Amino acid sequence: MKSFASLVLAAAAVTLSVPASAQFAKPEDAIKYRQSALTVMATHFGRVGAMANGRVPFDAKALADNANIAEEMSKLPWAAFVDGSDKGTTRAKAEIWSDNAKFKAAAEKMQAEIVKLNAAAKAGNLDALKVAFGPAAASCKACHDNFRKD
Repeated sequence: MKSFASLVLAAAAVTLSVPASAQFAKPEDAIKYRQSALTVMATHFGRVGAMANGRVPFDAKALADNANIAEEMSKLPWAAFVDGSDKGTTRAKAEIWSDNAKFKAAAEKMQAEIVKLNAAAKAGNLDALKVAFGPAAASCKACHDNFRKD
């Protein structure tokens, strides 16, 4: 798990150091990148949620590991919402580009809530996790409701 987290962090550092327009040769590359980042984030967020909701036994180490990966992944997909990547195999709504300020604000809110969730996870306290999980999940849902096709 630690090597995976290190790989994710290294990929994030490389990705964030290059301008978005230079990262993707084709719009399809941007779509694939953001979908992959969001899938990994959702997987680890789901593992945290399973503990917060009592569907799996509480494991402080697993919780901290998964919340940390979710936080790191929450930083990645946004650079891949580039011009031209609104077409193709994507569930992204046109509002991402037509109301980009609202989309950016939603992304920033989600990231802030994930940071709080990760802090609660690092504390290893199930009650703190439950408090932080609700707003984090709501911020994800709000973005899906407004910016993702079903």
